[in-house]
Amino acid sequence: MAVRRLSVALALFCGLAASVAASSAEERAIVLATTTATQESGLLDYLLPIFRDKTGIEVTVIARRADEVLEGARRGEVDVVLMHARPQEEKFVADGFAAKRFDVMYNDYVLIGPKSDPAGVKGKDIVTALKAIEAKGVPFVTRGDRSGTHAAELALWIVAGIDIARNKGGWYREAKQGMASALDAARTANAYVLSDRGSWIAFRERGDLDIVVEGDKRLLNQYGVMLVNPAKFPNVKKELGQDFVDWLISPDGQAAIAGYKVDGQQLFFPNADKSGG
Repeated sequence: MAVRRLSVALALFCGLAASVAASSAEERAIVLATTTATQESGLLDYLLPIFRDKTGIEVTVIARRADEVLEGARRGEVDVVLMHARPQEEKFVADGFAAKRFDVMYNDYVLIGPKSDPAGVKGKDIVTALKAIEAKGVPFVTRGDRSGTHAAELALWIVAGIDIARNKGGWYREAKQGMASALDAARTANAYVLSDRGSWIAFRERGDLDIVVEGDKRLLNQYGVMLVNPAKFPNVKKELGQDFVDWLISPDGQAAIAGYKVDGQQLFFPNADKSGG
């Protein structure tokens, strides 16, 4: 009988210890919402284990298009937001859903197109290129999914003086999927497409596609990070989430970002603004 009681007590103790351990692990975890382009680049698969080893904090990633990232954050479903749609990010802060936004890193957008370059835009600036594509009706694939990249593309059409909603025809094709799918659609259709450089470098099935326009200052792609406002959502893990934000913009985090490469090419360039803005 004594042995049985001891066994029961031991089982209860082990169960309690496991429960405490699981609870502790859950407490040392945050949820990060980010855009699909960030996830598809492979950057987070590289960064997060470094952060976990340094802090013991696990990061669960939810990758969505830009508008969905902010919709979820506005409902308090995540702790931290990392994305590349600055106007929307600044509105998120202005509306009180985050106290500050910090620059983290940048890469750039590139115009991808067939090596044969049917629109004759290779080496041109982005505005000249878009005007030529629209004038000649050469196939162009848009993500069409309200992502950060889609928003950047629509802004570039406006800069080019083109009302794409009115002027689009059969040449303007909507992928309504992530960057990898849009690039694949462009490869299949022998079309042009705007891509962030990181996704392009990570894209393996390039076929006859190549970069035709790059280096235009209007193609800068800035990333920012924000802690969701814990005053608005008490469930937000303020300390752990801030630890992640602080690490990203610290010398260690910035060095880790710079160290991520694919085929020897650096995909992101750290430029943290530690004052927030």
